[in-house]
Amino acid sequence: MLQKLFISNYALIDSLEIDFTEGFTVITGETGAGKSILLGALGLVLGNRADVSVLFDQEKKCIVEASFQVDLNQINDFFEQNELEKEEHCLLRREISPAGKSRAFINDTPVNLQQIKELGSQLVDIHSQHDSLLLTDNQFQLSLLDDLAGHTLLLAAYSQQFEAFNKTKRRVKQLEEQAAANSRELDFLTFQLEEFEKAQLQENEYEALSIRLNALSHAEEIKSALFQSTELLQSGDANILAMCRDMKLLVNRIRPYLPQAKELAERIESLHIELKDIAQEISQLESESEFDPDELQALQERVDLINHLMFKHHLDDYEKLISLQKALKAQLNEMENVDDELIAAHESLAESKALLSDTADKLHQSRLSAIKPFQQKVSEILAQLGMPFGRFEIEAFRTDQFHSKGNTSVRFMFSANKGVAVAEIAKVASGGELSRLMLAVKSLVSSHRYIPTVIFDEIDTGVSGEVAAKVGRILQTMSEEVQVISITHLPQIASRAAQHLFVYKDEQAERTRSSMRLLNQAERTQEIAKMISNDRVTDEALSAARALLSQEKE
Repeated sequence: MLQKLFISNYALIDSLEIDFTEGFTVITGETGAGKSILLGALGLVLGNRADVSVLFDQEKKCIVEASFQVDLNQINDFFEQNELEKEEHCLLRREISPAGKSRAFINDTPVNLQQIKELGSQLVDIHSQHDSLLLTDNQFQLSLLDDLAGHTLLLAAYSQQFEAFNKTKRRVKQLEEQAAANSRELDFLTFQLEEFEKAQLQENEYEALSIRLNALSHAEEIKSALFQSTELLQSGDANILAMCRDMKLLVNRIRPYLPQAKELAERIESLHIELKDIAQEISQLESESEFDPDELQALQERVDLINHLMFKHHLDDYEKLISLQKALKAQLNEMENVDDELIAAHESLAESKALLSDTADKLHQSRLSAIKPFQQKVSEILAQLGMPFGRFEIEAFRTDQFHSKGNTSVRFMFSANKGVAVAEIAKVASGGELSRLMLAVKSLVSSHRYIPTVIFDEIDTGVSGEVAAKVGRILQTMSEEVQVISITHLPQIASRAAQHLFVYKDEQAERTRSSMRLLNQAERTQEIAKMISNDRVTDEALSAARALLSQEKE
């Protein structure tokens, strides 16, 4: 429940601190005194957006703090998910600097606006005059029915299944689009790969082909050079090997006389052996070096084919061509895999839809079971609120499409007059009737929603007399389950409260200020008497005020 509200430098409020009690609290005051400003400040600390226009003094920052006593079990998930410290006394604070910078805190820990808004929605339900129009919204109607049906866990399970279903549906669409794109590219990709496979490219092939082609292209020149080399080494009249043998004999003759001759002879012998080996290798190469025009043509055609493929694909390196072939194969395999993935995704989607449909059916049945008692109780409260012939009905039917809360669609139907058929609320309910309908619904839903504080801003619009008294009794009854705070102009409602706060303007200073104070019993009597007699306190009004206050104790 809301325990304390501190407001500093907000709109017409310089500084204000308000304590709230359990049960039923009313806030009264003359028009323009600042009652709506209080709701604006509370909305700010609960996560509404604001700018510097709310500053009372443009040179100072605005601070709004709201202190709550909370049920830790109720808000445990929020605090764990956001890694915040849990305390039974929870403090929410908003600050707006003169520069327009906004900061939010939960228990003195900085948080973002969405976090404080999420927590605030679990602590306070604020109903303004315009919120009655929500009753004409089908999604809001469905939410109300769900609150009364009490299938929170089932709805949470459906929400997870719905998210999984949509994720799978998006995956199917993605794969279908990919498959369609693949079908357009498949023929061209297959043609490219067939061209590569026909070429039968091998790793490092191009370099070997180029070397062999170069050799065959210069076969005659190579053979001539090798022949001449053989002549010089061993076949000619004055060949190198013969000279080397003669040189070795000459050096060996002088070995007895020259010590260095031994080493020279050994070196000459080594040279002779090396030259002989070279001569044999050259001779072998010469015998193998034959010009083959057929091989040359085949090699040239092979190299031309590879050069054509590199030119076609704008490549300047053979290894890049091999890499491209591998990439095209991988792409084709991926395309083939898409078809398999698409089949699996369709199967997964069918399973997800079946599970979702089953849970949606359970939700629908649960809603149907809640409709009759809901209709009956709302009609009973409408009778108490001066509409004895008021009829409230709910139409619930299934749709072809799943939405975030199932496949149920609802319509709230209403008739205020005897013998008149019900029709959609938006078409037949007046503003006053909408307010009374909303009060009836909220009085039933408040305890089911587990929001500890409900605030009504002039829920009594369009009612008076005995109906107003019944509104007061309903609000008082609601306050036995949750904390109820109501801004009202009606004495019948104000007299029912356990706590009465009075909003007033202080115009004695240089600038008008709004303030608030708690009324004692005598002051309450005076205030209610003013409300009865349009601000003129007469003996009759005082007597009526005392009578109303005594009824509150009954």
